[in-house]
Amino acid sequence: MNAIAVIPARYQSTRLAGKPLVDIGGKPMIQHVYENVIRSPEVTEAIVATDDERIREAVEGFGGSVRMTSKDHPTGTDRIAEVARSTDASIIVNVQGDEPFITPRMISEALGPLIDDPTLPMSTLMHEIGEEGFENPNVAKVVTDLAGRALYFSRSLIPYPRKRTGFHVYEHIGVYCYRREFLLKFVTLNQSPLEIVESLEQLRALENGYEIRVVATSDPDYIPLSIDTAEDLEEARHLYAGRQSHN
Repeated sequence: MNAIAVIPARYQSTRLAGKPLVDIGGKPMIQHVYENVIRSPEVTEAIVATDDERIREAVEGFGGSVRMTSKDHPTGTDRIAEVARSTDASIIVNVQGDEPFITPRMISEALGPLIDDPTLPMSTLMHEIGEEGFENPNVAKVVTDLAGRALYFSRSLIPYPRKRTGFHVYEHIGVYCYRREFLLKFVTLNQSPLEIVESLEQLRALENGYEIRVVATSDPDYIPLSIDTAEDLEEARHLYAGRQSHN
């Protein structure tokens, strides 16, 4: 198995300008993501895929690998596919650039299903959340069957609890593992109806009949915080400082 990780990074963000380069504990956020990903023993290479010279300079400044890509890609997945076309890696790991607390162990967990089952096209991660995330549309939820196959992803609360006890809600974590050939096919598919409604790309795979295996991360070191707003950034800085003070 030859797995590479690609981290899509755009400078523009509707809610937090220059998001990949915001400072957390003296490093740009993209550096935290890159350094955590490259420590995964299964990943042979990590590449930041961007269309912005400021991001390229920052990544090269900390010694990372970066690939300049087209400015015309509608999604991060299309940007990753451009990189995938120029590599012979059999598995492409897509790690969102706003997940500074992603861990090497989680990358290994996400890759596990593709290593175990050579017919599986795609896998991803989830973790259990509490009521504070139930009604937040920025928190994508996922439900699976008993074998861990994704049934649906939604910004709404799923499952809906008729009783307020004895149920679990899982947030989808922005890490995707693709077989290279499936990724290149996926980006040729038209946007699907539910994908458009929910604004969740992974629904395109389900609506076209492809299996997504979902792993519940067991890493106790993961801090479930992706950075979308200035408030998220301040929380990340606080959590990172607290973690450093205990090391």
